[in-house]
Amino acid sequence: MGARQEVSVLAPSLFERALQSAPDAIVITDAAGRIMFVNHAAESLFGYDEAELSGEPIERLLPAALRARHSEWRERFHASPRSRPMGAGLDLRARRRDGTQFAAQIGLSPVSDGERTLVIAAIRDVTERRRVEAELGAAREAAERARQSACEARDRAHRADQAKSRFLATASHDLRQPLQTLALLNGTLRRLTGNPAVIEALGQQERAIGAMSRLVNALLDIGKFEAGAVRAQISEFPARALLEPLRQEFTPLAQHKGLDLRLEAQDGMLRTDAALLEQVLRNLLSNALKYTRRGQITLRCVFEPTLACIEVADTGIGIPQEQLALIFTEFFQVDTPANMPRSGYGLGLSIVHRIVSLLGVKLEVQSVLEAGSCFRLAVPAGAPSSEAAGTVPAVSAAPPAAAAARILLIEDEASVRVATELLLRAAGYQVLAGASKADALEQLERDAGVDLLISDFHLASAATGVEVIDEVRARVGARLPVILFSGDTSASVQGLQPDPHWRIARKPLHAEALLTLIGELLAP
Repeated sequence: MGARQEVSVLAPSLFERALQSAPDAIVITDAAGRIMFVNHAAESLFGYDEAELSGEPIERLLPAALRARHSEWRERFHASPRSRPMGAGLDLRARRRDGTQFAAQIGLSPVSDGERTLVIAAIRDVTERRRVEAELGAAREAAERARQSACEARDRAHRADQAKSRFLATASHDLRQPLQTLALLNGTLRRLTGNPAVIEALGQQERAIGAMSRLVNALLDIGKFEAGAVRAQISEFPARALLEPLRQEFTPLAQHKGLDLRLEAQDGMLRTDAALLEQVLRNLLSNALKYTRRGQITLRCVFEPTLACIEVADTGIGIPQEQLALIFTEFFQVDTPANMPRSGYGLGLSIVHRIVSLLGVKLEVQSVLEAGSCFRLAVPAGAPSSEAAGTVPAVSAAPPAAAAARILLIEDEASVRVATELLLRAAGYQVLAGASKADALEQLERDAGVDLLISDFHLASAATGVEVIDEVRARVGARLPVILFSGDTSASVQGLQPDPHWRIARKPLHAEALLTLIGELLAP
């Protein structure tokens, strides 16, 4: 009996039509593996006519490498006939009439005519699916490798940032220390000599030290921004707490040039990063001092409902209109008159631009040649305070304190300690000096009569300058005037000013600025 006749016995014509219309290739075999039926999809998939396959062994549709094993698989299926995929987990292949092979997915189902069991095989060409799966697998592996590489790169970048931050912190301290020594020694020598030639030489030295200080500060600040080590730490603080110390610091520098420095500040709260805003104002004030030959510099703060307008205005040489757009470019310097020496490296305003961009603060510049410039900042205002509005008048440098004043100096860098001690003694103060908290306490054990404490912030010992201040005040009194010296410009130092008898002095500090600060703290 032929294959089609046997199928006709097994099923009515409706069954046969259903098999013929099935989208998958259908092949029916008997227990011996002889092909009894193929549908149109199977003819198309394998390239055979039904007549060519009828009665042929199913192995004809398999690659030679699989034929020997197929009889074993067939016997195993007939021993336990049930619907299941063939060769689960195996890379099954099928063979076309032209000899080409394709990846196959085969589902087996037993069917009985009452006397024997036949096998219906549904066959799909899954070559494209396997290709897509392989590509997806490769893509997942590539993505995983990329993820691991990104994680490793992120870790390397994090370690590099940490290394840069450590380097910048170390460089900031180590580079500012010798500059501080030079600045203090210069101030000491200027007080000890009356020789006009020596005074002129010391003036030239002072200008060179100032140039070096500005360059070191600018390069360290640029390095911090390049390393991504600068993060804004927003807080609310009184405007006076920021502006008054700047007035105290820059007044003696202005007076040294014959200029008048004025602070006109309404009371109110600012909401921004105090350390970064201080750095902006410090650079603007330094610029104003550099380019002003006569007249005055005004630091002004006026409050509006949601903003504070902070201005640094001068009566200096001004900026040509065509150069205003360039002044925030690194290394750009405004053209100066022939009779005015050039100074600086064109980095200060570049740093200002970076900071205001980081803070989201608006900065405007107005300038008139030979009349002066005004840099105006729009800073977010904090919650209204209970302070009364008013202005702080211009204040001259405080006179030196009485010679009997005793100053306790704690500085672990020997050169800075010696230079500071020499300056203070030359100014008429009595000095007790040491390098650590233990030295400070030992000095107090010998003589508790101390009128002012000066301590470096970063000490070689485990203790910081803040701990020294706390220990000394605990023994001498909570109102003891103190000056905390530091080359650290981070917000962690900016916030360390808990009472009116406490000042922070940034290294390198001009000798006259230090003496003025001491005089103000010791003034009755």
